Amino acid sequence: MSWTESLDLDPGLGYALSLLVGLTIGSFLNVVIWRLPRILDAGWRRECAELLGFAAEQPTPALSLAYPPSSCPHCGHRLRIHENIPILSYLLLRGRCSACSAPIGWRYPLVEGLTALLSLMVVSEFGLSWQGAAALILTWALIALAFIDLDTQLLPDAITLPLLWLGLVLSLFGVLTDSHSAIIGAVAGYLSLWTAFQLFRLATGKEGMGYGDFKLLAMLGAWLGWQYLPQIILLAAVVGAFSGTLLILTRRHELARPLPFGPYLAAAGWVSLLWGDAINGAYLRLSGLA
Repeated sequence: MSWTESLDLDPGLGYALSLLVGLTIGSFLNVVIWRLPRILDAGWRRECAELLGFAAEQPTPALSLAYPPSSCPHCGHRLRIHENIPILSYLLLRGRCSACSAPIGWRYPLVEGLTALLSLMVVSEFGLSWQGAAALILTWALIALAFIDLDTQLLPDAITLPLLWLGLVLSLFGVLTDSHSAIIGAVAGYLSLWTAFQLFRLATGKEGMGYGDFKLLAMLGAWLGWQYLPQIILLAAVVGAFSGTLLILTRRHELARPLPFGPYLAAAGWVSLLWGDAINGAYLRLSGLA
């Protein structure tokens, strides 16, 4: 029995399961998106205080991905089980806290619905297989990274580096690509953006992107192989340039403020995950190379 067959189930059951799991994971990703940057920031502050010999800050309740339980950020009302059902609770509560009536951000149902939809598309493409399971993990990580970067212009090593190593380990078993392509992809992914960063800094004296972008592209190279890097970079650059121009023209983004590149890399990587072969094949046919 092959890697791609050992988890196969009835398609209808698989689609329903993918939606339910996607909604649940989406709810957890909302926690990751909001809490992980704050956990990292608190850790950096403690380390800096220790290195500089400053007095430790007043102790505060420990924050983790599991503790404290979900609560309203406005009044501290702890959410009950029926108030924490993905999307459904938001609709039943009409987007407001049951205790203080403060508005609940639209981001929460958006992330839950997006995670469910993308999970369904992944299962539709790969089936309930080892490939599908790996693709789901990558999809969920990309969603978290994209929204964290949008909020904080940060791509946490706590996500990118473990996923990079996991991609390399999976390549040993040929789940999404072979190890030769994965190793070259990880190296080429990092060095390509690092080189562009250095050239841009020499030419302008400014930093055009962060090191997190290098690690994210290295992660995608480890998962998908070096063959997909050109299309990922091209798709991300084109969509990023178009979106950035549109945001500036509509005055929703200040010209001097850096625009995060991670969400575009994440979106392009996910598109390549599902349709990379078709995109490469179409390019080769149009260029007369196939």
